[in-house]
Amino acid sequence: MSDWTLVYRGFDPAEEGLREALCTLGNGYFATRGAGEEVEAGEVHYPGTYLAGGYDRLTTDIAGRTIENEDLVNMPNWLPLCFQPEGGDWFNLMAVELLEYCQELDLRAGLLRRSIRFRDRAGRESSLTVRRLVHMGSPHLAAIEWVLTPHGWSGRITVRSALDGQVINAGVARYRELSSTHLVPKGARALGPDAMQLVVETRQSRLTVAEAARTRVYRGDTQLEVERRVHEEESYVAQELSLDVTAGEPVRVEKVVALYTGRDRAISEPVTAAAEAIAEAGCFAELAAEHTLAWAHLWGRCDVLLEGEERMQMILRLHIFHLLQTVSTHSADLDVGVPARGLHGEAYRGHIFWDELFIFPFLTFRIPEVTRSLLRYRHRRLDAARRLAREAGFAGAMYPWQSGSDGREESQQLHLNPKSGRWIPDNTHLQRHVNVAIAYNVWRYYQVTHDREFLSSYGAEMLLEIARFWASAATWDEGRQRYEIRGVMGPDEFHDRYPWSDEPGVNNNAYTNVMVAWVLRRALDVLKQVGASRCRELYEKLHLGEEELRTWERISRKLFVPFHDGIPEQFEGYEQLEEFDWEGYRRKYGDIRRLDRLLEAEGDTVNRYKASKQADVLMLFFLFSAEELAELFAQLDYPFSRETIPRTIEYYLARTSNGSTLSQVVHSWVLARSDRPRSWELLEEALESDIADVQGGTTPEGIHLGAMAGTVDLIQLGQTGLEVLDDGLRFNPCLADDLEGLKLRLRYRGHWLEVEIRGERMTLHAPGEWAGPPHVMVRDRTFPFGPGARLDLWRQPEDRCWERDFGTQPEGAEPPRGLRPPCARHSPSSQP
Repeated sequence: MSDWTLVYRGFDPAEEGLREALCTLGNGYFATRGAGEEVEAGEVHYPGTYLAGGYDRLTTDIAGRTIENEDLVNMPNWLPLCFQPEGGDWFNLMAVELLEYCQELDLRAGLLRRSIRFRDRAGRESSLTVRRLVHMGSPHLAAIEWVLTPHGWSGRITVRSALDGQVINAGVARYRELSSTHLVPKGARALGPDAMQLVVETRQSRLTVAEAARTRVYRGDTQLEVERRVHEEESYVAQELSLDVTAGEPVRVEKVVALYTGRDRAISEPVTAAAEAIAEAGCFAELAAEHTLAWAHLWGRCDVLLEGEERMQMILRLHIFHLLQTVSTHSADLDVGVPARGLHGEAYRGHIFWDELFIFPFLTFRIPEVTRSLLRYRHRRLDAARRLAREAGFAGAMYPWQSGSDGREESQQLHLNPKSGRWIPDNTHLQRHVNVAIAYNVWRYYQVTHDREFLSSYGAEMLLEIARFWASAATWDEGRQRYEIRGVMGPDEFHDRYPWSDEPGVNNNAYTNVMVAWVLRRALDVLKQVGASRCRELYEKLHLGEEELRTWERISRKLFVPFHDGIPEQFEGYEQLEEFDWEGYRRKYGDIRRLDRLLEAEGDTVNRYKASKQADVLMLFFLFSAEELAELFAQLDYPFSRETIPRTIEYYLARTSNGSTLSQVVHSWVLARSDRPRSWELLEEALESDIADVQGGTTPEGIHLGAMAGTVDLIQLGQTGLEVLDDGLRFNPCLADDLEGLKLRLRYRGHWLEVEIRGERMTLHAPGEWAGPPHVMVRDRTFPFGPGARLDLWRQPEDRCWERDFGTQPEGAEPPRGLRPPCARHSPSSQP
């Protein structure tokens, strides 16, 4: 293993689902799981291909109801490539003697490689090396290179190359009772002597999808003339190529594929576009060179260099790799959101949740045009959010907890508990905190980019309509002299009702109410940022009035936040719940992450207990610095002392099952100062969550993109202590003891900033232009900064301050080590 390569040695059928998810290749337009070309979908393998935004809706009669689900569709499988010696069996890893097997994901080049040496039932020994790419430069192209070498035998072989539209959505076992046949065949045919084409249409959304494939055989640089036969079915087309092979002489098979849909730009229609694309595409080597160059450009922007932790470096790059395969520069031209499980599988049906909250910081600091496009996905569905709000009896815009093609609420009505086999009513649509996440993302994007055009044209309208929704959801309680927000679910996800009530939802979730106070104030601020002319237009378009704005101001100061024993209470009534027997259930079950499922299978409910799936109140300490939180609670006229923070963290950490991969990310952050060894341990756990499938089978259904992005954020911003202020940047470096150095690039307001930390030294460099403020802050000190500036700092141990390095320290002197200050950005107890 190198820090650029994920390596698997040996073939293990039990691990194939995980490997296929982690070895997915994609380019932001489409992605294909890392299954072998020779395999079919079944209990061991699942070769899925997913198109960004490629949804379809079907109905199912189940548990006495007719339910509707929209899925990210498993598109036609373009991988099929296999061979058969004359008189022998088709190549199958499960039916041969494997002598050598190695699978490598090359993160730098974006290539998936396999090296296989095997002996078949007839005693023939052969080797096969495979390279595969999904083109990062040309988003409609993909390619496979097979090099087959017979050892000690010669003879005739048949190679079969196919496009398979007979696939269904069957990648998640608990969904298999639901309707899953999304593709309707529209044609399969040969395209000249070496190519073929398959056309399908999604059943409900009527999206035309055309795939075309070109298959050629080479010996050295010479293309071979081979005998070809075409096999056509309604949803399947294959070419069988027959040729002679000679012992010790490799033959190379290249399959180049194009995928187009009816919604693509700059084409007449997808069938012709796909056929033309493979006719014009170069050979595999040419495509690989272009593809690798595109990845080199991405890594130049996006790499985060760690020194001293090779495995951590590799996993961090793996996480960045999968982020960029799900949302790349190609995404900027698409109307798509960020699926919580990437384009890597069918879990959560490919829906978009609140994971943007964890994903956008990485993108905004490197490829802000992609963040902008993903926020535009939300803006295009603003009318749908307004409709959802009206239907629920509110004003403004209420975005759905789960979103797909058109912005309606996609949360399921029923969900299957695999522990009990029962279908359970699903109330997760009450997680209306997704709206505060969207507003937060709009504002943070603006802070980093200063993109006034976006804020004026799109962001302000979203913020204002979300604020209007929350104002309409807040009701006045005369006894408390406070506003309340009732009938919601918090990020916790376990508590969807009170155990003593038949009504779904809980009241006054602390995270939601504090965030709503923040949203209402930002909505008032945004009107000051867009300029007088646009402000007037927004007043007229949205029918805003001064009385409504005064109401927002009043609610932002008078929202009720429940407390118990001096710390924020997760929701009103939480303290009336029973304490849970954590140790007893760990002894009984071992893994209790999905405590809700275990208890339901026992005939109990997690609603009875002080037990959370993931961070809820602690999300406040993840999103805001101590100073920001102090301002928010002062705005709400609640006491908030520094001592409140560690007490709150300790209380809720002890009552969280960590049933979400996001938990370790949030908990690592909030412990960054008070317990740095435990914080680092949690970061390591978060990094391992997908690569080791710590949840026991969820990663094969799709990666956890929010957690992957969160780990990068923990490194890129947590270790630098970077905080984005309204008037600039503040750093508070806190390099972990296990790291020798950290190097990365950040894009701030259109220009690059290079950051390097090594021991007690930090260097900030603006290699070109600089549009930011003429200064940067390091902890509580301000240093001048500008175009071309290079600021070298080292920390003085005697006063715990950072000083500018003018090169006056004694020759050969090493800066002192071991006295590393705490993180600033988001660290909940990091007041100067």
